[in-house]
Amino acid sequence: MSRIGRMPVAIPAGVTVTIADNNVVTVKGPKGTLERELPAEMTIKEENGHIVVTRPNDLKKMKSLHGLTRTLINNMVHGVTEGYEKKLEVNGVGYRAQKQGKKLTLSLGYSHPVEMEDPEGIETVLEGQNVIIVKGINKEKVGQYAAEIRDKRRPEPYKGKGIKYADEVIRRKVGKTGKK
Repeated sequence: MSRIGRMPVAIPAGVTVTIADNNVVTVKGPKGTLERELPAEMTIKEENGHIVVTRPNDLKKMKSLHGLTRTLINNMVHGVTEGYEKKLEVNGVGYRAQKQGKKLTLSLGYSHPVEMEDPEGIETVLEGQNVIIVKGINKEKVGQYAAEIRDKRRPEPYKGKGIKYADEVIRRKVGKTGKK
């Protein structure tokens, strides 16, 4: 039995959840509104302040959709109440980030500065010149944009230069040794 799928999603105060036909779930909260179409096979009900997801049968596909649907709803509720954020660190001599309006400018050792525009509903905040915080209410979009920033210069294993997640551990390699 899907342990995650069976767990009810608690609706905190100040959050309204509407379930339209075709399993279109809209979650409204203090930080904004999120809408998503969920798998039509699942039954989504609101029961005394909780959202309960049930599945029609025990096929493998239904079991996996059960847990997924519940987690997606939970992520939407968490997003509109607390929001999501990812922290990126820029490491390397002369590597830095600057912010002007909605534009993020990265100096990453290329012959040109790399410019990125913040997508809709996502904001980037700088702490100093080498810490970028990506914030938003949609977990998927925050993760995607953070990954796109990191892709501009991935961390390399010899000196550790590049853009890495704050909680990421880079496996370091030993450089070449001199001849005897």
